[in-house]
Amino acid sequence: MKKVQTKMAPEAIGPYSQGVVVGNLVFTSGQIPLNPETMALEGENITEQTHRALKNLKAVLEEAGSGLDKVVKTVCYLSDIGDFQAFNEVYALYFENKPARSCVAVKGLPKGALVEVEAIGKID
Repeated sequence: MKKVQTKMAPEAIGPYSQGVVVGNLVFTSGQIPLNPETMALEGENITEQTHRALKNLKAVLEEAGSGLDKVVKTVCYLSDIGDFQAFNEVYALYFENKPARSCVAVKGLPKGALVEVEAIGKID
């Protein structure tokens, strides 16, 4: 097992890794819309926050030798299911390959984020 660490995504805000590589798969931790340089929440709405969270996810995947186009499964958390359509519009821009996905509303996310996304990606 190899830990994934990149400065292009926010540092972990708890006792976990940004991602872990096992065999030819990378399992990412959930990415929220933190700016990796300032560690401050970025974006005032679901659209802006989804872009930032997915940019963070992309950075972790790429550091592991994978990419958004190699993702086989995502799990998405929304603080408000009413944001589902706006979230999907941004998500579709990043995941043209349409991986398997679960998307649920949760009571709250770290730092008051509106969205969190984790992924399992293949490494060639």
